[in-house]
Amino acid sequence: MKKSNKLKVFSDPIYGFIRIPNAQLFNLIAHPYFQRLRRISQMGLSYLVYPGAHHTRFHHAMGSMYLMQQAIQVLRFKKNEITEEEGVALLTAILLHDIGHGPFSHAMEHSIVEGINHEEISLAFMEALNVEFEGDLDMAIDIFKGSYPKKFLNQLVSSQLDMDRLDYLKRDSFFTGVFEGNINAERLISMLNVHDDSLVIEEKGIYSVEKFLMARRFMYWQVYLHKTGLVAEQLLIKILQRAKELHRRGEVIEASTALSFFIDKQIDQASFDAHALQVFANLDDIDILSAIKHWRHHADLVLSKLCQMVLDRRLLKIRLQNEDFDEEEYQQELEKAKAFFKCSSEEAGYFVFKGVIANTAYDLQDQSIHILKKDGKITDVTETSDDFNLKALARTVTKHYLCYPLLED
Repeated sequence: MKKSNKLKVFSDPIYGFIRIPNAQLFNLIAHPYFQRLRRISQMGLSYLVYPGAHHTRFHHAMGSMYLMQQAIQVLRFKKNEITEEEGVALLTAILLHDIGHGPFSHAMEHSIVEGINHEEISLAFMEALNVEFEGDLDMAIDIFKGSYPKKFLNQLVSSQLDMDRLDYLKRDSFFTGVFEGNINAERLISMLNVHDDSLVIEEKGIYSVEKFLMARRFMYWQVYLHKTGLVAEQLLIKILQRAKELHRRGEVIEASTALSFFIDKQIDQASFDAHALQVFANLDDIDILSAIKHWRHHADLVLSKLCQMVLDRRLLKIRLQNEDFDEEEYQQELEKAKAFFKCSSEEAGYFVFKGVIANTAYDLQDQSIHILKKDGKITDVTETSDDFNLKALARTVTKHYLCYPLLED
C-alpha cells in the first residue's frame, strides 16, 4: 500500500496536543478502518442523559495512544527496557484496541454479530491490517493477544490499570460533566514501574489508585449503567431484534447495504469471515440512526413504536432493585401493554421486559493491581490501602431491572 510520511499534531480537549510519532502510526490512523471510529460513539446513547457525551471511539483511541507515550517515557526513565520496536508496537496495539467496536459501542455489541465480542473483532481488523502493512503489526498483535514474552507490555494495553481505562474514565468524565469520575492519569502513570515482569504502582501512588477505583465505581453506576441510558440501549437492541424478526417473516426492511447484510444473515463467530469483516467495516452509527428514522414510519406497530421512543426520547419506565422482580408484577405489566397496544404476548414482550446488570469496580481474579512497597515487597492494593471501601469494591454488585411503558401518556 502507498504510505504517507506526514506527521501530524492533533488538538485534544483533555491533553492538549497529541503528536503522531512516526509514519506507520499516521498511516494506520489515516486508514478507512480507523477513520470509521469517528462515526462510532464512545458512550452509546448516554447523550440522552448527558448531552455532552457525543465524543467518539476515535477520540478515545487517540487519547489512549497519548497516555501510552507517557507510560513508555516513564518506564524507560526508570531503567525498564522497552526497545524502539516494542514502543511502536505498544502504541499500535493501544491505538487499535477498540477498532472492533460496532455502532453505539457496547450497546449493540452482541446484536450485530452474535457470540463474538469487540476484542475479537479488533484482533480480526489488526490481522487484516497486518497483511496490508506487510507484517509490521506482528509484535503489536502479540502484545494485544498477551503472547509477547514481556508480560508487562500487555498489561499496559489490557489490565485493571491500563491506558484504555485511564483515558476513558478521564474523557467520559469530561464530556459528561460528571467530575467525580475525573482521575489524575498523569500521576498514576508517573507511579508506574515494573517488578518481575509485572506492572506495579509504587507505594507513594496508593492514594491515586484509591481515587481511580472509587471514580471507576462512581462512573459505572452513575453514568455507564445509568437507568435512562440502560433502557435506551435496551430499546436499541429490541429495534434490531424486531427488524430481524420481520425480515425472517418475509417483510421488507429497508436499510443501508451494510446493515441489511447483518439483518439478512445470522453472523456468528464461525461465519465471521473476511467478507463479513469488510461489511462490518462499513457499518457505523449513521446506518443505525438512518434506519431508525425510516422505520419509525413502518407499518409494524412494534418496530414503529420502538423507533419513536428512541428518536423522541419518550422511553420506557425502568425500575431498579436489588432483588428479582416478582413474576406476577411482570405479567401484570405485560397484560396492560397487550390491552393498550392490542397486540400479542410476544409483541408486548418488546415493551415489557426485565433483566440483570452487574459491576465489579475491582476484580481480584483479573490481573490485580500490585503495589511496590518501599521494602521491595509486592502486595495487592486492597491489602496495602487503609481505605476499607476498597475491599467492598472487590464485591460484585448486582441489580435487577424491569422496563414497561407509561401507558397513561
